[in-house]
Amino acid sequence: MPTILYTLFAISFLPIFMAWTGVYFRIKQFGRFDNYHPRQQQAALEGTGARVQAAQANAWESLIVFTMVCFIAYASGLDLNRLDWVALLYLATRVLHPILYIANLAWWRSVVYAVGMGCCLYIVFLAACQ
Repeated sequence: MPTILYTLFAISFLPIFMAWTGVYFRIKQFGRFDNYHPRQQQAALEGTGARVQAAQANAWESLIVFTMVCFIAYASGLDLNRLDWVALLYLATRVLHPILYIANLAWWRSVVYAVGMGCCLYIVFLAACQ
């Protein structure tokens, strides 16, 4: 199976992992996890916990984009094995992004995000030139 599909599978767990991390910060800030009103509790998070929630939202958004990019590459007939390096670079950016988000390194986070989106645009470009 092509690396890009393994990458898609791996990054599909990032938002879930971020949600679990968010639970830790909700318990830390509020003393408990409110499963009856989770969105209200998430909205009240501050500091690191709020950044975890923002990183989770970004992970969902980026997952949608990368899923569509994989579909476009596949539907175009592009040899998915040619995309190994760009898929691994994208995976690296998606793993690094929440770390930088939580660490509150906004400028670096934005650079890493841009590199990841550049990977997506590169794959679509290759598919369009197919």
